[in-house]
Amino acid sequence: MGFFAPWFLGAALAVGLPVYIHLLRKQTITPRPVSSLMFFERGTQSSTRHRRLRYLVLFSLRALLLLLLALVFANPFLKRSSAASDRLLVVVVDNSFSMRAGTRLEEAKRGAALVLAGRASGQKAQVMALGGELQVLTQAIQDSGALKAAVEGIAASDAHGNFGELGRGMRALTETVHTPVELHLFSDMQESNMPGNFADMVMPGNVSLMLHGVAKAEPNWTVESVEAPGQLVDPKKARVVAVVSGRGTPLAARMVSLVVNGVVTATKKAEVPAEGRATVAFDGLDVPYGASRCAVKIDSADGFSNDDAYNFAVKRADPERVLFIHAAGETRAQLYFGAALGAAAQASFVLQPINAEQAADVDPTKYAFVVLSDVATIPSLLENNLVQHVQSGGSVLIAAGTALAQKQRVPVFGESVGEGHYYARAGGFATVGQVDGAHPAMKDAAGWADAKIFYASNVDGGHSRVVARLGDGSPLLVDKQIGQGHVLLLATGFENVTNDLPLHPAFVPFVDQAARYLAGAERRRGARVVDSFGQRRSATNEAGKADAASVEVVGPDGKRALSLKEAAAVQSYQLTRAGFYEVRFASGRDALIAVNPDRRESGLGVIPEETLKLWSGSKADAAGSAGSGAEVTRQSAYSVWWWIMLVLLMAAVAEAVLASRYLGTQREEV
Repeated sequence: MGFFAPWFLGAALAVGLPVYIHLLRKQTITPRPVSSLMFFERGTQSSTRHRRLRYLVLFSLRALLLLLLALVFANPFLKRSSAASDRLLVVVVDNSFSMRAGTRLEEAKRGAALVLAGRASGQKAQVMALGGELQVLTQAIQDSGALKAAVEGIAASDAHGNFGELGRGMRALTETVHTPVELHLFSDMQESNMPGNFADMVMPGNVSLMLHGVAKAEPNWTVESVEAPGQLVDPKKARVVAVVSGRGTPLAARMVSLVVNGVVTATKKAEVPAEGRATVAFDGLDVPYGASRCAVKIDSADGFSNDDAYNFAVKRADPERVLFIHAAGETRAQLYFGAALGAAAQASFVLQPINAEQAADVDPTKYAFVVLSDVATIPSLLENNLVQHVQSGGSVLIAAGTALAQKQRVPVFGESVGEGHYYARAGGFATVGQVDGAHPAMKDAAGWADAKIFYASNVDGGHSRVVARLGDGSPLLVDKQIGQGHVLLLATGFENVTNDLPLHPAFVPFVDQAARYLAGAERRRGARVVDSFGQRRSATNEAGKADAASVEVVGPDGKRALSLKEAAAVQSYQLTRAGFYEVRFASGRDALIAVNPDRRESGLGVIPEETLKLWSGSKADAAGSAGSGAEVTRQSAYSVWWWIMLVLLMAAVAEAVLASRYLGTQREEV
């Protein structure tokens, strides 16, 4: 017998507390009224009786309670011998992206098959695969054929491995399996697979971890990242910047190629420092109209060629039109907004202004997004079309200037508007007090703090996302989702009368980023990482119920990534494979999403031996005997914590009953 926390046994000294209560506590005598003491003889009262223990059974129970409590915290355990057939054998094969290097996965599967073949007669086993998450391939069974088939069916994934998932999975397993568990992990023991907290890797007490490394540290070059426009109008102005890095590599020269739709369009030489990075820039991106599958590749010079390319998607199109609806005679807001839209680095939009009275029969689906610039009312037909357009995935940008001061409701946005804040009438102005920098429209919000707001509409944000607030807490920029689309509302105007924001440098990046966000360019652009999520928002009808949206997702293998039932139910879909995903939205827009493996998998460094021994508990002797086929007897620690807690509970109940019986009423002692 032993103790997991023997220092708690010191708490047994508290057993002196019942002694004090029963023996050393102050004795009190109740005074009684007597008419005269003249007939009483003086005498000496003996205190021997006061120094005797009273209620011996109650005293014993209280002392036992304290001793058991100290024992519980010390967590005692018993060592018992268990045969191999009594243990559950769990075999885990790492199938993360780095296992594609060389023959790592094949070696891991061969080792797992040998362990399963050498298990004891009648011993149950279970097969799992460890990638981005722990995948259970079989239940605890004895069928050798099913176990072998499960191991042979393990395929390499594109996910980033995480040993913390293995620890969490084993802790969940031991909640239902109380017998000893013999865990064998076959992996390349990649250092980047360690979680941020080592405690996540720690195994439960009844799990014996045996580690089987199938690889050593190797040098590896990879294309670490690529910066490229997701959508472009002029290919000559496009610029692709790639970063080539080496992990454990010497100084070397690598040939870097730009590939468009499978054709190499440019090649450059990069000098990569020892264990360093090199940047390569390609000016111009000659792509045809439509979506193109692009990549930056390096020549293969190591044993891991799967990470020698980085995919990205580019869509070339003519500038998209933006419908700018304004009040009659108002041209100042159009001037500032149009100038900012055209000054963007990648000018992908053309402004088309129109009077509110002339926009009744305009089809909003023909535009990237629609702008309502300080328009108090719009034709009901147009508003209905805009609401339906937003629910189907379209977007509207609203500038709520002074024209809405006397109105009760903001068109399309739907929320109420109160009396506006005329800061200029008090001889002052308001400033921006809080900005949500995580919002796509506010990525460059540094200059907003210098803007002066002279007027702001009092808009009720409701349950919408407040992106920016004024110093007094009033919402300045609000993003409301309606169905699949968004309505972005600015509580002031686009001109320089209600504010001076158009005169600040922050106005141009705000218009550019907001335009890309509303047009869906952020949702359709660039590259993602494996196991990230794409959004599929369900539209909502007037009753507030979700409508099925015809969103089609086609994976890199050309097959549907979502079934019809999943496409109508899920709010997002996971990008589980590297390559290109084709997405078709209900609004008629389509997207090409490039997905790349997590570049942490490109570092082929191995966890230090000291860390591996700490993780496995230095059970090298157990690992050496695994797979021998003999009935191996092992000493396992079994905690008796629950049994002591049961005795403690029974003692507490008995103490409560006796205390109520003995001390519940005062008895006169003669």
